[in-house]
Amino acid sequence: MKEKEIQENMNKSIEATQRNFNTIRTGRANASLLDRVSVEYYGAETPIKSLATISTVDSQTISIQPFDISCLQAIEKSISMSDLGITPNNDGKVIRINVPPVTEERRKEFCKWASKYAEEGKVALRNIRRDAVDKEKKDEKDGLISIDESRDNQSEIQKITDKYISLIETKLSEKEKEILKVWQNLTL
Repeated sequence: MKEKEIQENMNKSIEATQRNFNTIRTGRANASLLDRVSVEYYGAETPIKSLATISTVDSQTISIQPFDISCLQAIEKSISMSDLGITPNNDGKVIRINVPPVTEERRKEFCKWASKYAEEGKVALRNIRRDAVDKEKKDEKDGLISIDESRDNQSEIQKITDKYISLIETKLSEKEKEILKVWQNLTL
């Protein structure tokens, strides 16, 4: 694998981890909270954002306006059944979600989720590293590159992996601070 290709794959893993982080509630209304929620629509699991316009009315309210009013009930049911811990209100045309302040216990649970997502991201990075190292070893065995060149390339692959793992750790730290921020302000 070329260094550029490795970095592109690792960037995709970082982006996926960041998307997962964005689905964790921090106490403010955010449309990305609903990214993991899908609705059964004509027999297929469909993300809410494909079925409706999602917007934040204010810091505590999310508004969902379906393109097809017939799926309003299905969207409401999917949100209610999700693990988000929020209750949708349906007025017949628009679903409104009041995002309540998050308790200390729930924030700690969200931090665990963030850690889990970070670990999944690190595993993805390690898998990319493993594939790249395996390719270097195969090229060495096939005589395409020398032993020294293979070891140098493997060392470079490890440096790149360490850099990206450090980036995930930084993003995790930022997310945990964001999750705990409001709770800490309330306890002062």
